[in-house]
Amino acid sequence: MIIIRRMDQSPSPAEVYISVDIEAAGPHPHDYSLLTIGACAVDEMAQMFYIELQPVNSNFVPEALAISRLSMERLKKHGTPPVQAMTQFEGWVHAQSSGGRMPVFVAFNAAFDWMFVNDYFHRYLGRNPFGHTALDIKSFYMGLSGVCWEETTMRFVGPRYLGDKQLTHHALRDAMDQAQIFRKMLAEARR
Repeated sequence: MIIIRRMDQSPSPAEVYISVDIEAAGPHPHDYSLLTIGACAVDEMAQMFYIELQPVNSNFVPEALAISRLSMERLKKHGTPPVQAMTQFEGWVHAQSSGGRMPVFVAFNAAFDWMFVNDYFHRYLGRNPFGHTALDIKSFYMGLSGVCWEETTMRFVGPRYLGDKQLTHHALRDAMDQAQIFRKMLAEARR
């Protein structure tokens, strides 16, 4: 038997949506480092997490660092070692998902952010507290609004849900803005 829950019902109390954004030194985790992680609970944005990581190598794409305004040299000296960073992030995720609630990773273009977070969790801890639950805001918007994929970019979505605000490429600020976008989309879907 398949049970379908309508979107106009409240989300399951067994789930907690966690908005995650990252900044990285390049396009994939095999050759490039995860540099920052920002996260917040979608329904309780005051519950925030932010950490800067030590790079695992010196590889970087200049455009990636120009966008994020991060310094590889500064992160080598002052960033948190990856195993400690991922342990702290896992602890924060567990705190948000207390009482047996399932944490759901939510991101704007989740394929990119998930790729790094999942890789680092498995590489450094051997597990991922999100399991395999990644929800892409762009895909959700595509289904909600009926637009084609190219109309799911921030150029189209931002004005509708954030007004004049632009993403800053600071992982925590962007995670918070993504949470705001997703909350508004959920409210729209439930109407």
